[in-house]
Amino acid sequence: MFAVLPLEPAATALSFKCSPEEFAELIERPDIIPAPYLARAHWVALERDDALAPAETKRLLRQAYELVLAKLPRKTRAALGRRAEGGTA
Repeated sequence: MFAVLPLEPAATALSFKCSPEEFAELIERPDIIPAPYLARAHWVALERDDALAPAETKRLLRQAYELVLAKLPRKTRAALGRRAEGGTA
């Protein structure tokens, strides 16, 4: 899990994992807070949909995916890589 998006109206619009450096920078911005229950793992939560520019949101979500992917066992990463290329796992 690298991001959480509520399907119904909620206090936060999007939560995602980030690097410790990025975490410190992001929580200084308006409408971005440490994610409830997940902040110690360097997750942030956007209080508004427009807290970040779309391009920056895309970059940060890609980074969140890569951070989580890097922590997975090698066999799991390999299986995910084959699926992404259209192969079977």
